[in-house]
Amino acid sequence: MDFSLFAHMERTSADQDQRALRGDLIALAKMADEGGMRAIWTGEHHGMDFTISPNPFMSLVDLSYHTKNLRLGTGTVIAPFWHPIALAGEAAAADLITDGRIELGVARGAYSYEYERLSPGLDAWDAGQRMREMTPLLRQLWAGDCAHEGTFYHFPSTTSAPKPVQPDGPPIWIAARDINSHAFGVENGFNIQVTPLWKGLDEIESLMAKFNEACANHGGARPKIMLLHHTYVGSDADDIQVAAKEISEFYCYFGAWFQNKRPVRQGLIETLTEDDMAANTMMSPQNMLRDLTMGTAQEVIDQIRQYEDLGYDEFAFWIDSGMSFERKRASLARFIDDVMPAFA
Repeated sequence: MDFSLFAHMERTSADQDQRALRGDLIALAKMADEGGMRAIWTGEHHGMDFTISPNPFMSLVDLSYHTKNLRLGTGTVIAPFWHPIALAGEAAAADLITDGRIELGVARGAYSYEYERLSPGLDAWDAGQRMREMTPLLRQLWAGDCAHEGTFYHFPSTTSAPKPVQPDGPPIWIAARDINSHAFGVENGFNIQVTPLWKGLDEIESLMAKFNEACANHGGARPKIMLLHHTYVGSDADDIQVAAKEISEFYCYFGAWFQNKRPVRQGLIETLTEDDMAANTMMSPQNMLRDLTMGTAQEVIDQIRQYEDLGYDEFAFWIDSGMSFERKRASLARFIDDVMPAFA
């Protein structure tokens, strides 16, 4: 089992200095690097202080100057916001600058808030179709002299400039949920990244079953599969209860952004009241404790053992949570010091 960190600059109030948030992200990346994690992942988002990362390659290049061994992954770029030539070139440039440490996670995107601003009229289906046409072109562009006439993209013979340092280009990961996405990834030799969000072990098992089905239907070929999950390693029962409430609030805001119904000003969504959050029983602290990777170090070890037994190759510690930097740092330190050694 490999371990990685999934993190963004996240800003929850107007009084937070964004320079300080960058410093916090760098500090977490250094912890992950020095603690022996395999990779750090950061995504692409626009106009949302909830997750600040308009270009993940820029963030990853920044982190490369503060780390030594950590792989640097986009988790994920939003395919329909890119042209394949631009994405191939930018990924290759980041790979060159970081001396071959880039990994490329790709997704169709999820927030209608972003679709309506960057690509008005785009829906999830069309976004997915663009992703499926674009992603196989990346390796062809890195190899060179790729021409394409497709549904969404048309271009004459083109070679990525620069070319990536890694011989076949950065490893590609596809964010998958339904069986067709798993099949697309497996058939193209892409790794798979799954995110069960708040849905618990049943969803974790279901996502693995879809992956296994896709592998079986493609002659048994098996790329890697990574589980991305909110994680908190607590010092005691009271600390864990506080974390459950914090992550419950995070998911209430996640849902508000996803629904795209509340006003947004200066990149911050309208504040949810205590009554708003209490009414969202699906995201209750009790459910977070039940369904996320949370607990004492031993409880978290036991949970991750289950994921390992299911066949997951990598576990990504999702640290975005609205918590203070100090609380994130303490949980990550306990994960590195007390949980990871059990899987050495």
